[in-house]
Amino acid sequence: MALNLGLIHHIALNASNYEATRHFYVDLLGFKVIRETVRLNKHDVKLDLQMGNQELEIFIADNFPTRPSYPEALGLRHLAFKVDSLADVLQEFDRIGIKYEPVRLDDVTQRPMTFFFDPDDQPLELHE
Repeated sequence: MALNLGLIHHIALNASNYEATRHFYVDLLGFKVIRETVRLNKHDVKLDLQMGNQELEIFIADNFPTRPSYPEALGLRHLAFKVDSLADVLQEFDRIGIKYEPVRLDDVTQRPMTFFFDPDDQPLELHE
């Protein structure tokens, strides 16, 4: 019997700077804030964000350990966003000041892709 897990409900990230993180994901990338919760008992802020059917949970506190290596650390390797036109998105990134790596072709799909980074250097990918 196969499990019927359905779609991924959300992806969770840890972050260290509230202002920089909220600005990056909400103001620059365009995620909508579903809810924002100050969790005094855990000494953090939890941002629940949405873009289309995707939900992103970001826990923001100043006590998370830093990423031990890039990008091969255990855990989440990177978060990838599918885009219709990589060139159009990168033109907007240039306009708003988001830096990204040179565009290359994915080894498997042969589609254009690139990486960029959030304020905590979490690797994020754009994939056409």
